[in-house]
Amino acid sequence: MINLLFMILAVLAAAAVGLALYRPLRRQRAVREVLDAADALEARLRAARAEIEAVAGDEGRDPVGEAMREMLRQRLWLRDHGRQASLSQLAEVRASIDDARGRIEQQLNKIEQARAPLA
Repeated sequence: MINLLFMILAVLAAAAVGLALYRPLRRQRAVREVLDAADALEARLRAARAEIEAVAGDEGRDPVGEAMREMLRQRLWLRDHGRQASLSQLAEVRASIDDARGRIEQQLNKIEQARAPLA
């Protein structure tokens, strides 16, 4: 009976250690995914800026600039708050970045459609 009790306690202790190790891994993965998404968005924004400038020139309004500033705000937030952020907050930041990338893709699709009759 005592051996069974010790075995149960050992299993519970191992489970607690496993859970304690798993949470930081989830956080690290979430932070890494946010940073990867931000890197992908930045690369896409640079490409979008080049596409827009090729069509409209570099004069006038910079439609990519606001998205670049928003991405910078997200990176600064992550730097300042990422360690204390909950997984849901990190997921919100990631979703925000993904939404911004989707908006840029829509704009690029419109540019491509506008250029299509010219080609």
